[in-house]
Amino acid sequence: MKALEEKIKKEGIVKKGNVLKVDSFLNHQIDVSFLDKMGDEFQRLFQEHKINKILTIEASGIGIAVMTARHFGDVPVVFAKKSKTSNISDDLYHTRVDSYTHQKTNDVVVSKQYLNKNDHILIIDDFLANGCAILGLIDLVKQAGGTVEGIGIVIEKGYQAGGRKIREAGYHLESLAIIDSMDDECGQITFRQV
Repeated sequence: MKALEEKIKKEGIVKKGNVLKVDSFLNHQIDVSFLDKMGDEFQRLFQEHKINKILTIEASGIGIAVMTARHFGDVPVVFAKKSKTSNISDDLYHTRVDSYTHQKTNDVVVSKQYLNKNDHILIIDDFLANGCAILGLIDLVKQAGGTVEGIGIVIEKGYQAGGRKIREAGYHLESLAIIDSMDDECGQITFRQV
């Protein structure tokens, strides 16, 4: 998505440790009209799939998932929680996810009442690096007996293994922007030409 690449070039900041800061429009302050355009693009990319639910992980994936759901006819969005809260039942699907950005492991849960064997799921998330979050979400869908119809990512770090692992596992993965390299000293970002 050329408009996303341009926005990343204009507003993104490359930090040490291969961290791309895009919090001015994606994961702290949200550019709602731009997220709507990304949601429309995800619908275009996955329109041939029978999708009745969208799954993401808190917190940065929620906005993108909601905007995408609008373009699929307002299908429900389920977001995996990174910890069990007192207002959620004990009847849960559970997995563990290592966070590249936060350098920690999260226990991720979804209530069993929101995922089931009849669900055809589109997984949506903001970033794909090593693939841990996506693999965790796939695991939750498998536990429920549902079907992963596709995976939509806003920004994929193509120089890390996550995208390759997920594609090799046979999943339909679409990333709106794939970064091949970043240089924190000069702020240079190189996008994959597809």
